Amino acid sequence: MFASLTTRTFAFAALCVAAMLPLSAANAQQATELQITYDGAFQPSELRAPAGKPITVKVKNNTAKAMEFESKTLKVEKVIPSKGEAVVNVRAQKAGRYEFFDEFNEKARGNLVVE
Repeated sequence: MFASLTTRTFAFAALCVAAMLPLSAANAQQATELQITYDGAFQPSELRAPAGKPITVKVKNNTAKAMEFESKTLKVEKVIPSKGEAVVNVRAQKAGRYEFFDEFNEKARGNLVVE
């Protein structure tokens, strides 16, 4: 009986995971993808995205030091190693202006404008 229950439980779990995969792929496709580079300053320093959609920001750090992409209003922070890249996922936002910066170099600042 235990083996039968385990097999049915495993099969049900596998079906649940399989059912969620297309949804996850669909959600990923709906995200607005933005790219930004960091050379001690963000380039571009202003990003634009539509309101109400998740946002994916690909950050490329071209410096010899690690940096931390952070935004208190977007509630994100991610350390990016020197000469490395990272993806920062941002939840769908209301229209507005959201500041981001490098926590290790707070003079380096930028804005995400959600319209």
